[in-house]
Amino acid sequence: MAPPPRADPSSDNRPPTPTIPLNNLKSPHMTEDLNRQNELKKMELCDSCAGIQRNWRKAPGHPELVQGDNRHETRRRGLVAITSYRCDRCGTAWEYENDKGNQQAGWSVVGR
Repeated sequence: MAPPPRADPSSDNRPPTPTIPLNNLKSPHMTEDLNRQNELKKMELCDSCAGIQRNWRKAPGHPELVQGDNRHETRRRGLVAITSYRCDRCGTAWEYENDKGNQQAGWSVVGR
C-alpha cells in the first residue's frame, strides 16, 4: 500500500510569513557604538586611571580626578545621579553613575 500524499505547505491558503532581512535588525547606532568602543580601547590611560575598577558601584576613583558637573537620569528604579570627572594626569573623561539598585553601575570612560 502506498503512503498517503504529503500536504503541500503552499496550499494552506495562509499568507506567507514575512521575513526580516538580518541587516535590518542592526541598530543604526551599532556601528557608531562599535567605533566609539574601538576609540576608547586605543586611549592611553595613566596608571591611576588604568587601576579604576569599571562598572562596579562603590569602586574608588583616584586623587587626580577632578569633579565636574552632576546630572540626573531616569532608570528603571528611578532617578540616578551621574557625576563627570576628568583626570588631571592623562585627561581621560570619566562618569560615575550612583545607582543604588544596580551593582554594575559605577565608573565608565566617556572620552578625552
